[in-house]
Amino acid sequence: MAPYYSPFDFTIQDNPYPVYERLREESPVYRNETDDFWALSRHADIAAALRDTERFSSVNGLRIEPAFWGPDAERFFSFVAMDPPKHTRMRGLVSRAFTQRRVLELEPRIREIAASCLRPLLDGGTFDLMTDFAGRFPTDVISELVGVPEADREMVRRLGMAIMYRDEESGQSGDLPPEAQQAIGALVGYYTELTVERARERRDDLLSGLLDAAEGSDRLTPEEIVGVLILLVGAGIETTMLLLGNAWHAAWRHPEQRAAAFAGRIDDWVAETLRFDPPTQALARTATEAVEMHGVKIPAGARILLLAGSANHDPRVFTDPGRFDLDRDTGPSLAFGGGRHHCLGMNLGRLEARIALQEIVSAVADYEIDIDRARRVRSSNNRGFVSLPTRITARR
Repeated sequence: MAPYYSPFDFTIQDNPYPVYERLREESPVYRNETDDFWALSRHADIAAALRDTERFSSVNGLRIEPAFWGPDAERFFSFVAMDPPKHTRMRGLVSRAFTQRRVLELEPRIREIAASCLRPLLDGGTFDLMTDFAGRFPTDVISELVGVPEADREMVRRLGMAIMYRDEESGQSGDLPPEAQQAIGALVGYYTELTVERARERRDDLLSGLLDAAEGSDRLTPEEIVGVLILLVGAGIETTMLLLGNAWHAAWRHPEQRAAAFAGRIDDWVAETLRFDPPTQALARTATEAVEMHGVKIPAGARILLLAGSANHDPRVFTDPGRFDLDRDTGPSLAFGGGRHHCLGMNLGRLEARIALQEIVSAVADYEIDIDRARRVRSSNNRGFVSLPTRITARR
């Protein structure tokens, strides 16, 4: 029987890696007629496509669901759903505000936020890592980065959760439920007002930096700035939230590696989680011309999924890829994409994960996950959990 893959299939979402293995070996250029897309699964092919923005375009977005796909995709994905020269301009201006210095200066505050999110959870001995910690923590970090006032952060957190969390009632199509659409509208309205306010009075935050970013006389428009802030909900909050849950789950499944992580190898824990079970499993592209690979011709205009989760398990690059191993070289990982669209927030995401896990490990000696009650997200491109009930053994 020929391999079958659909990003909307819940069974595949639960464990896509055996399916990826079959695709890599039997159908490296895979065609799904029902959902109308092609998929690339080998590391070399995906890495090459990520670099080739002329033939593999981002203008229709990163996800193939009708709610996200098409010429208006930049409403959700900002400059990530653009090609050069438009992408070059936008990314260049955003980079002037979203600097490594700004990220590093935020480190002490990130640690305070992590500690404050964790502290109330320790006394009871049980908590849900996702709903009680991993959802709140990156939301508050992004609010701190952007410059959202303290009084508004609970509202921003609530709207972000409405956008990010999915359940099986949302259906396999991945369409946004009404409450998520309403939350996006509310966030657009809020960020628009905040941008107007910050235009009158600058502060030491990302929003002020975006307003001041300039290349000669060229500046970001208010609408473009709001688009970047909306992008941060998914790129800056959801991926970090899912990364924390995947790290927690992977370490629980592998006690020897958990012991090494808890003994101080937090950076290796984060890096291997990003390789072993990355939050972003697939990135969509559009073929601008016919492309032939492995004897198969992909027609112009085709939708193509670049299966980064599969690339990170390609044995041509990673020895024994199904093993969670803190000693491995994760350098070739495609967890943050590649080429022109290599994730601009990579350093912030790594920093958040490292600090969050350091704070948890400093207070928790060991833990158990109630896996029977754990629940996964339902998403065509993201992988992780919405719920990870956990019982901890506190450090004495």
